[in-house]
Amino acid sequence: MPLPTADTVWPPTDERVQVALADWDAWYSSEPDRLELRYSGRGYRDTPDRPAQHRGGVVGKLARWFWGNPTGDGEKREKLHVPLAGDIARTSSELLFSEAPTLQAAEGASDATQDALDTLLETGLQPTLLEAGEVCAALGGAYLRVVWDEDVSDRPWIDVVAADRAVPEFAYGRLRAVTFWTVLESESQDDRRVFRHLERHEKGRIYHGLYEGSAGSLGMVRPLADHPVTAPLAAMVDAEGGFDTGAPKNLTASYVPNVRPARAWRHIPTAAYWGQSDFQGIEGLMDALDETYSSWMRDIVNGKGRVVVPSSMLDSMGPGQGASWNEERRIYTGLNMLSRPGDPNPLTIVQFEIRVQEHRDTCQSLMEQAVRQAGYSAGSFGESDGQAVTATEVKARNRRSLSTAGRKGKYWGPGVADICAAYLAVLAGPRFRVSGLDLEPPKVELQDGISEGPLELATTAELLRRADAASDETLVQMVHPDWDEDQVKAEAAKLASAREMADPVLTGAEGPGPGFPPAADEGRDDSGEG
Repeated sequence: MPLPTADTVWPPTDERVQVALADWDAWYSSEPDRLELRYSGRGYRDTPDRPAQHRGGVVGKLARWFWGNPTGDGEKREKLHVPLAGDIARTSSELLFSEAPTLQAAEGASDATQDALDTLLETGLQPTLLEAGEVCAALGGAYLRVVWDEDVSDRPWIDVVAADRAVPEFAYGRLRAVTFWTVLESESQDDRRVFRHLERHEKGRIYHGLYEGSAGSLGMVRPLADHPVTAPLAAMVDAEGGFDTGAPKNLTASYVPNVRPARAWRHIPTAAYWGQSDFQGIEGLMDALDETYSSWMRDIVNGKGRVVVPSSMLDSMGPGQGASWNEERRIYTGLNMLSRPGDPNPLTIVQFEIRVQEHRDTCQSLMEQAVRQAGYSAGSFGESDGQAVTATEVKARNRRSLSTAGRKGKYWGPGVADICAAYLAVLAGPRFRVSGLDLEPPKVELQDGISEGPLELATTAELLRRADAASDETLVQMVHPDWDEDQVKAEAAKLASAREMADPVLTGAEGPGPGFPPAADEGRDDSGEG
């Protein structure tokens, strides 16, 4: 039985890895409540606490940071969150997949194979990759898996699973098997009764299991029919709890690491081949950015004009009623004081300084340092000044971002190719029976997402033409990258024909000779007709 048969700790991942994943997930969520719960040591749902949070003294305080100081009951939260982590993850994904990748069938493959790959792209692969790219940047990796449901579609498709919901098994850096797990809703909302659905992918097989346990343990095996989510699977699995995928040579799941190596996990055997998150090492900078921004807002609140007046000028609330305080009142408090000699005005205006420049400079410095450590150019996160720039200038300003995207693309190419090969194998298997498919992994090309303008393309094409360094078909394809092969060939033929008509040597004519064009009266007879 490939799935566990006895109670065990779940997830069976090193606690240091679980803590890091839970921290990154909190930053990625951009939810202040989750950040406060995470760093105050109170946890969040089924995520583990950070061990140092429960220590006293300086160590415990440093471990909690700015978000570790919880807001008291009944108090107004004065903490602001800058969603830089989400911005980093989104930027990473857009650098990779803002334009759809090209999937080219292996050399010699049938037209049916290319049609199947084109259909996969047209039916939503690019949005799936955009989602996977965000999750991968945030959590250090993402999984792609082939799924199908005959009630939803007559063809399989590709789905995304986050790294914190998978238990992988690697062989020398290559994914050999993986178990995905999902916490299902149950009758009990506390941690004493948790239902989990486990889905294990091996070459040619997928296994399903239902378990009833607690927040930290897998618990006992339950029949799939005992939960409405897994009940439809009960009729699909065999005595071993699984079924054949129809692709005996393919694993119907692939893993894409964000970047390797994961510096903090190199010496953890179960996580040595995991990817590294873009947030690794910049959590403190993001925490300091939130603290600085919150301090800036506190300056604005404190900078509101206040008026100090003698108590004789305030309205009484009645005998024994005491006094109330409202932070939005322009008059804060009263003082039993005498008027100053020679000053007919007993009012005192209090206005604190708002340190705009200091806060802005600090925020800018923290943000630039954080995105640089994550591997990006600051220009990828800034607002443009509205002036038009060329593609060359964009690439120069974002050189570090494009370099990081190129590095990540080296992992995404093989990962997407593997899952596409598995998709083709399932499509050709006994479940869907699509004939004429070649099952070799396709060639995957990622686009850089920066398109050159017409003027730049025309200039480049002209220079290549003068140097006789490119054919007509190559130049047409360069200027019109969205054209197919037939359109390119037709346009190249038109260009060649136009040159022949304009060249007197090719047409056999030396031109009209001297005296052309004729005078106004030449070519007319005496009657005035031509």
